Amino acid sequence: MKLGQELISADAIQRRVREIAQEISRDYQGIERALILLSVLKGSVSSYGAGTQSSGHVQLLKDLTMDVAGRDVLMVEDIIDTGLTTSFLFDHVQRHGPKSLKLCVLLNKEERRITPVPITYKGFDIPNHFVVGYGLDYDELYRNLTAVHILEP
Repeated sequence: MKLGQELISADAIQRRVREIAQEISRDYQGIERALILLSVLKGSVSSYGAGTQSSGHVQLLKDLTMDVAGRDVLMVEDIIDTGLTTSFLFDHVQRHGPKSLKLCVLLNKEERRITPVPITYKGFDIPNHFVVGYGLDYDELYRNLTAVHILEP
């Protein structure tokens, strides 16, 4: 695998992240208790295994460590592909009884969607390529890139 063309520049990412942050701040202004940001940590959910394609099977390896019942929760994802993992997690969190549950994603691969997901805040729609950079990796490589790139076979 080798690094391919830049898909989204660092400037475009920073600009869009600021815009989304402003939307979130506006939407949650004046809530009674602090907003809970829920991010999916590496090792807590598995659906890719060692490859670059979703396996179609989602396995929860680590559950929530705090009570979200009656709280406003914002689930934050780096990328949504088939929607299987995100839908699984969204439904799982919903069963814990939050006051509200919304979803924020940086990269959305709509054309790969198998299961619908209720995205409230979205950074970018991207084509069906395996991408790296801005926190996304392949075999622990490329995560530190400030832009998003296509990874070529």
